[in-house]
Amino acid sequence: MSTNAAPFTYTSTLAGSWYTADERELARELRARREATGRPPDDLVSALILPHAGYQYSGAVAAHGAAVIAGRRFSRVIVMGPTHRVPMRNAVAVPEADAYATVLGSIPMDTDFVGRLRRYPLFRPVRGAMPGEHSIEIEFPLLQEALGEFRLVPLVVGQLDDAAVTEAAACLRAEIDSNTLVVASTDFTHYGPRFDYVPFTGAIESNLRELDLGAFEFVRRRDAVGFRRYIDRTGATICGRDPVAVLLAMLPEDAEVVNLAYDTSGRITGDWVNSVSYLSAAVRCRWTPKPLDRPAEAAPPPTAEEEGPLPIPKADRAALLSLARSTIRFFFAHRRKPTPADVGLQITPAMRQVAGAFVTLHKHGELRGCIGEILPTRALYAAVMDQALNAAFRDPRFPPLQEFELPVCQIEISALAEPRPIASWSDIVLGRHGIILRKQGHTALFLPQVAPEQGWDLPTTLRHLALKAGLGPDDWRTGAEFEVFEAVVFGEEDGSATATTRRDRLADR
Repeated sequence: MSTNAAPFTYTSTLAGSWYTADERELARELRARREATGRPPDDLVSALILPHAGYQYSGAVAAHGAAVIAGRRFSRVIVMGPTHRVPMRNAVAVPEADAYATVLGSIPMDTDFVGRLRRYPLFRPVRGAMPGEHSIEIEFPLLQEALGEFRLVPLVVGQLDDAAVTEAAACLRAEIDSNTLVVASTDFTHYGPRFDYVPFTGAIESNLRELDLGAFEFVRRRDAVGFRRYIDRTGATICGRDPVAVLLAMLPEDAEVVNLAYDTSGRITGDWVNSVSYLSAAVRCRWTPKPLDRPAEAAPPPTAEEEGPLPIPKADRAALLSLARSTIRFFFAHRRKPTPADVGLQITPAMRQVAGAFVTLHKHGELRGCIGEILPTRALYAAVMDQALNAAFRDPRFPPLQEFELPVCQIEISALAEPRPIASWSDIVLGRHGIILRKQGHTALFLPQVAPEQGWDLPTTLRHLALKAGLGPDDWRTGAEFEVFEAVVFGEEDGSATATTRRDRLADR
């Protein structure tokens, strides 16, 4: 979006696989599906929830949404879809291109609007988020056929906690106007072994409908928090939970949400072994800007060091990372663990907090060691020193670290608050809680960042945790005890230590 950058265009790659690559045939197909719904345009519709599977599966359901906006004139269309490829903790990716090209032509970006969004810390470019994200790109031809010309704001939504959902909604609501259409892209339940989600094996069609419409009931009531809690409680694999939650949090009090159509790939294909659900909904409301209580630049959201269960200022985080590195370096030189004085540590009150700690080493972005202590029994600085040595020299999966490797390793620290028991696995909040599972003498742990990094929902997370504990994949459902804890995670600032796509971290976390 720099004024010095040459204009460039993203190009969608879905043609020929998700829908036909023939321009005339695609336009004819989309128009025929839309007209077949029999729905007239509705001048009060200002937002839609649309599915994002290939048109042969979800096109008939999506056409109901296209029908109620057909022929309308919007100066701007915001399309929010979930990330399927790039883990993005508490981030919403914005485009850097000036246009987005599909089979039906090039759509200009609303670059001014995107520029305003980028004043808010939550909204920023994320490498790899677009182009190629089908959750947004599948909507573009549908909108082009129904609306004709408009300016586009594509947003790829990462894994958001409740505060980030509220923040994203407030930022968008502060910038939109009555000429804006907002589209939240999501498929509903992904059922079957292909998706690691088999909550029932009988009456699949009726059970899926009950599960999906139970989720929609919270959508209908404009209850973003209730919608997210329903998904956590049931494990419903609704991939666009965060874009939908942001839309719900944006809605004015008088908004009406209407279910336009619902179907499943199981009914369409006759295959109920694996099935994906599709729902199209319309929101009848009028957008009016709702200014933030603060200017975008004047009072940004709390910084990372101000959030979380343990207050650790930025300077102390840097000092603890330096302490971990200095401890390992001292061991190479003297073959013993240093004292704080040996490495020149000035112990601050934050470092004296009693906390558990994990120390992780990465070499060229790959795991090189990770060991920690769960329970908070001593000062954080002391735990960091010991676990730095353990990660470097005593992780049984790796040979001891060699001195020449240390300069190319990056260090990450997870400071853990005290675990607490919970009554049910449904009380777990992904992204916020680290999880400890215990059953029949088997124990396993995941740090809070694991599920968001992998893009897992709650049942998938617990399945992997049970397997890590040496149990069966469904043994977490009955007879297991759970504890949760919160953590503050920080790493060295070259990008490698904080990269989030590392499936090899699951072995220790």
